[in-house]
Amino acid sequence: MNVGSSTQRAEAEFRRQLPTILPRLNRFALALTRDRAEADDVLQAACERAFSRLDQWDPDTRLDSWMFRMIQTIWFNELRARKVREKHADAQAGQTKVQHAEPEGQLLLLRAEQEIFRLPEELRIVLMLVCVEQLSYREAAEAASIPIGTVMSRLARARLLLMQRLGITAEADLRVDADAALAPTSDDLIVKTPQPAET
Repeated sequence: MNVGSSTQRAEAEFRRQLPTILPRLNRFALALTRDRAEADDVLQAACERAFSRLDQWDPDTRLDSWMFRMIQTIWFNELRARKVREKHADAQAGQTKVQHAEPEGQLLLLRAEQEIFRLPEELRIVLMLVCVEQLSYREAAEAASIPIGTVMSRLARARLLLMQRLGITAEADLRVDADAALAPTSDDLIVKTPQPAET
């Protein structure tokens, strides 16, 4: 297959798959930026960059992993550019407002969302990729450009931090309450001891 036909196939697959994964890409961008407008901008930039670089994507591989990596790269580049432009900026965007009139369960959901946004960026990324986007450890490692052992370690730390901050000791409580906010799989937010990475 020549380069032209390969790129045409990539473009056809890209156009076919993109609409179905856009909600997930948007959710990931929002988790990174913590601001709806910035998430939209990052997602648009990622889609434009992906379309212009389809010759770099193999249609036989996962489009979502490629796009997650691109969204992350664009956002990190933007953060670095801001540090250069605004030395004294200490922006904290998109803080979730808790509605005190809501039932206790809803308040816990909102608190869980707030605490996820407060996680260090490297922990928030792996939590989103594995628990929300349901990527395997290997796929998450590829999307985040980190070793698989680092994914497992960061995920365990993120889960533990969330449970400590929310004061949750029962596994079921975290599964039920966090599920409605971010729709992870049933066991995704249970603290597990990470296995040593293979050497």
